[in-house]
This record gives sequence, structure tokens and C-alpha cells, in this order.
Amino acid sequence: MRAIGICFFRMFAATLATMPSGLILEVAVDSLERAMAAERAGAPRLELCASLEAGGLTPSMDLIRRVKASVSIPVHAMVRPRRGDFVYSADEFKEMKESIIEIAAEGLQGIATGVLLPAGLVDGDRTRELVNLASPMQVTFHRAFDEAKDLAAALEEIVTAGAHRILTSGGAPATSEGAATLRLLIQHAGNRLTILPGGGLHPGNIAQLAHATGARELHTGLGEVIPYTSQDFATFESAVRDCVAALGR
Repeated sequence: MRAIGICFFRMFAATLATMPSGLILEVAVDSLERAMAAERAGAPRLELCASLEAGGLTPSMDLIRRVKASVSIPVHAMVRPRRGDFVYSADEFKEMKESIIEIAAEGLQGIATGVLLPAGLVDGDRTRELVNLASPMQVTFHRAFDEAKDLAAALEEIVTAGAHRILTSGGAPATSEGAATLRLLIQHAGNRLTILPGGGLHPGNIAQLAHATGARELHTGLGEVIPYTSQDFATFESAVRDCVAALGR
């Protein structure tokens, strides 16, 4: 009975976590303190990572368990075994699969991952294998997508692999520079998967980017506002709250 009650509460909290505008804000965090601050500020979903300053790596199981026990909003964990490129050896890919199995056992709602081929193409076979292994968790193909040489072809490969969303800056260093491409990707994806703009978003530009692209979900780690290594969790919480407020308007 208690387990059913907890499950219901989390489903109810996730429903309430969609902002009044209908937009969803995903906040990248790499500590328990930031995770709790983001939830207090009204963030509807978390992407949990290690080493955000390196673009995000697979978080430890200890951190996953502590965050899962402390927040009620959905948590998606990064699955990335090392910094650098997204072309992985057989041993690295095995490590990714083992991480997904462990994450699934903790009851998280999703993962973020990405695999490329040396030629700058999405590795469709490996992506499909990870998506199938992660089911029923949702799968976000992360910003490895922005390194693909043909974004339209990469999108189709990811759709075929069965992923649920793509985290992308539109192939640009930041979303502000990739807004036009993001809008085209959103139109091209239709209802087949969600395009999740991320990269350089903060309270001063997030609403404008949502309007310019037609995005319904957005992603930020607020690295431009407060360094990822900062322990100033009050400023981080305030910045998340400002993003939520900007999207709510």
C-alpha cells in the first residue's frame, strides 16, 4: 500500500510540474543540493549528471539514489562514460549498457545518451539497442546530435531508433545562434519525437527562444549564470525560478 501511495504521489507531482504555459523546463544538475534547489524553484524535470563542466557524465549510483529519494519530480540520468567524443569502444559501450540496467533498477523516468559513428553519423544500431534496453524509461539523444554532419538525417536515424527526444542547440554553439535550425527541426520532427533546445539558455533569453522556435520543452544547466562548480545554491535556485517565471509568462 505504501509503495502504491508513493507511486501515485510522484505521478501526481509530475502532472502538477508542467508549468501553466504548458511548457516543460528540464534542469541539468550534478549534485543533490542543486537537484533539490531546482525542484523548490518549480522545475518540472531534472537531468542528473556528473561533471557538468565537462558536458555531463554518468552520475554515481549513490548520487542517483540520494536524488531519487529526495525529489518527487521526474529524473533522467546521463549515460556517458567519459568526456570527449561520442564514438565508443566495445568496452565503453558495454559500460553504458551496464549503467542503464543499474539506473532502470532505481526507478528513474529516463536517460540521456548518444552514440556516433566515426564518420559523423548517428550510430543507429547502438542507439536502438540502448533504447530497447532502457524501456520503459524515456530516452533523450543528447547533444552528440549537434556533432552529426547532417542534422536532418541524424533526426531520422534517431526517430527510427525509437528515442523520445533530442537535446540540441541546433548544431550551433548556443541555442541563440541555432534558433532558426531548431525551429526547422521541431517542424520536421512533428509528433514523432520532441526537440529539446538546450545550450546557453538563461532567464534573459529562454522565453524568447521558446517563442522563436515553437519549442514545448527546454533545457538549461544555467552555466552562463552561475558556474557549475559554485556552491551558491540560493543563486542557482533563484535563476531556475526566474526561468520558470519567464516561461510561465
